[in-house]
Amino acid sequence: MRRPRPGQPTMTPPGTARAAGPERATLDKAAAENFPVAPFFLPRAWRADLMAVYGFARLVDDIGDGDLAPGGVDAALLGVSPEQAHDRLLLLDAFEADLRRVFDGTPRHPLLRRLQPTVRRRALTPGPFLALIAANRQDQLVTRYETYDDLLAYCELSANPVGRLVLAVTGTASPERVRRSDAVCTALQIVEHLQDVAEDLGRDRIYLPAEDMKRFHVQEADLAAPTAGASLRALIAFEAERARALLREGDPLVSSVPGRLRLLLAGFVAGGRAALDAIAAAEFDVLPGPPRPGKLMLLREAGVTLRGEG
Repeated sequence: MRRPRPGQPTMTPPGTARAAGPERATLDKAAAENFPVAPFFLPRAWRADLMAVYGFARLVDDIGDGDLAPGGVDAALLGVSPEQAHDRLLLLDAFEADLRRVFDGTPRHPLLRRLQPTVRRRALTPGPFLALIAANRQDQLVTRYETYDDLLAYCELSANPVGRLVLAVTGTASPERVRRSDAVCTALQIVEHLQDVAEDLGRDRIYLPAEDMKRFHVQEADLAAPTAGASLRALIAFEAERARALLREGDPLVSSVPGRLRLLLAGFVAGGRAALDAIAAAEFDVLPGPPRPGKLMLLREAGVTLRGEG
């Protein structure tokens, strides 16, 4: 749920309109996400719990990216003064303290109060939620990654917990499914990084490993150009193949789950593959803007994934 890109916009899930104030402002963003958050074909109880998890993940990302609604309403709910409302690390600390109240008290923020019944009903543990907060805290402190392994460690915090929460909410977690889910989520995070090279640079963040940039003779200044040169295109192609390999590793997850959940997970995998196809179709030039797959490309990849042909 970290700024998903590879799929297509979805409709606002049922139940969102019943929220109010800052809660609704965050939940309404589900309609603009490019992966389905809680699609209509899932059981109603799953949809409600997935929306509660989404509210948490969306808000923590908005804190980390400085994208909270104007006025400091969320900061006030977390007990942060208006004078400190722009201090992202302070806000993340306050948000973590409120998250802990989900498990042993009464949280202040309405999105966390919405999450509390889900946590109890699904026996969710603090770990994945704390990891997402840690990822956003890391974004404030670390803006470059030296090695691919360093990037994978970041994805372990920023992406993999989302898949683990989906499996936990749907009661389908197992060690093998978690391992496959981690591969898919890491792949999708890398795809997002490839699509958002220019946007991330605008936030003074680079998620292309420095050792790979050096190997392909890419300088940071090359990332600020209007279009990518040959060296940068070769680097993007290299990282794209890494993401594709992770999707192949995670693909058996889809066939391992029952019924309607299979459709949801197939959409995630297909969205990643289609985005990689779009990047390739753009000849790996991601600087003018994120290459986006068309609907036909997505449908084709979804069919391939459901048939287990990926």
